[in-house]
Amino acid sequence: MVIGKVVGSIVSTRKSENLIGNKFMVIEPLKEMKGGSERFVAIDNIGAGIGETVLVAMGSAARVGMENAPVDAAIVGIVDE
Repeated sequence: MVIGKVVGSIVSTRKSENLIGNKFMVIEPLKEMKGGSERFVAIDNIGAGIGETVLVAMGSAARVGMENAPVDAAIVGIVDE
């Protein structure tokens, strides 16, 4: 998992049928969590907003509950403090 800040959103009018109704957010990992990682896109099912710090599941853990969806990163929590 990665902790990062939501720095933007992406609008996609054409996408896989399994992703319809989901938001895509641009995540910038916190400096302490980067490990060579740059910004990436994560699916957002919990309603995170730009500027919020979030917890992101990566890889196969991001697809839990989204069978057959081409997802590699999913926002799974909003960090309060």
